[in-house]
Amino acid sequence: MNIPMLLQHPHRDFLKVLLRTLYRRYHFILPSSTHLRSGIPCAQPFSSLGLYHAKWMLPSNGLTRKLCLQTTLKEQTEGLSDKEQRLVDELYTGLIQGQRACLAEAITLIESTHNRKKELAQVLLQKVLVRHREQEKLNKGKPLAFRVGLSGPPGAGKSTFIEYFGKMLTDRGHKLSVLAVDPSSCTSGGSLLGDKTRMTELSRDMNAYIRPSPTRGTLGGVTRTTNEAILLCEGGGYDIILIETVGVGQSEFAVADMVDMFVLLLPPAGGDELQGIKRGIIEMADLVAITKSDGDLVVPARRIQAEYVSALKLLRRRSGVWRPKVIRISARSGEGITEMWDTMKEFQDVMLASGELTAKRQKQQKVWMWNLIQENVVEHFRTHPTVREQIPLLEKRVLSGALSPGLAADLLLKAFKSRDQ
Repeated sequence: MNIPMLLQHPHRDFLKVLLRTLYRRYHFILPSSTHLRSGIPCAQPFSSLGLYHAKWMLPSNGLTRKLCLQTTLKEQTEGLSDKEQRLVDELYTGLIQGQRACLAEAITLIESTHNRKKELAQVLLQKVLVRHREQEKLNKGKPLAFRVGLSGPPGAGKSTFIEYFGKMLTDRGHKLSVLAVDPSSCTSGGSLLGDKTRMTELSRDMNAYIRPSPTRGTLGGVTRTTNEAILLCEGGGYDIILIETVGVGQSEFAVADMVDMFVLLLPPAGGDELQGIKRGIIEMADLVAITKSDGDLVVPARRIQAEYVSALKLLRRRSGVWRPKVIRISARSGEGITEMWDTMKEFQDVMLASGELTAKRQKQQKVWMWNLIQENVVEHFRTHPTVREQIPLLEKRVLSGALSPGLAADLLLKAFKSRDQ
């Protein structure tokens, strides 16, 4: 698989940045003079990067400084040792055979912060992605799995709903994967990861896989590797992927950028509902489900349902073919769960037929590419030698009030730029 990139950067500066990256085995065409500004001959291989073949390109409008970057799966794997190659092959083989242990180990690999393991994870993901595209072609271009995001305030009964809903799906022959994101402590960095303990029946089901993951402070409550974990789960043969988020802050917006359908679960009798829930979150929802609609809560659940039906009519529709619906469900009695699944399938069929689902997935991949770039750029900035030396001094001056945060940020950015010039 070729991934071309056309970059408009001076070669010296770009190669300095490239030398600090994890990339390996790239094919470069350097349309410049026989020597770069740094004095390095164009045709000289860079063994540390696996670079080779450089030449001029002369378009009709004169010389341009363009760099064509390509990499293939074969070139990616050339830099692996025999032991690393065996590990990747074993994980890949076990994954596509549906072995849950291999899926768990593969997700652990992509969650690793170790630089070398990050490289191995990308090789594995590339192999899975190639097979994923082939399988989609055999499936006439239709997605292999239905991705559903679930969110809602604490106490909405998300875990209880997932257990009942998941058991219903596995009984119908589906393979279900649940990626439950737990909030991490800002003090210790740890997480309870208790979602699996609240789904005891589902966790014992061999057709279901539950994976709790810590946010590690990620903005939005969705881990940076969640999107990659979705791909691994689909590679493992799971046709329904549920992503349960923390349900606070920006989590609803983050999960909406990686799923086909976003479902918002709301409890009844929670006070002034329309004031307590952000308008933007409601606009993101494709389906609103009022939970715990049983016993004494049936009446308030009906009232909340009516309020949200009226409210959704006033909001701008995100889809040209789907109008968000509001339903009542009860995971204790099972009321409304079957009807909810029918509504979700209707959504999938309508979005597929219109082409909106395909366009939505393509847009999401672009969004997550830039999200990962932003995270890596910030990390690169913080670990920059000059910036790292200046950060404690400037933070101290900001805390004492001697320096404004804006000026401190400008000074750090200048220090970062001056080192690369």
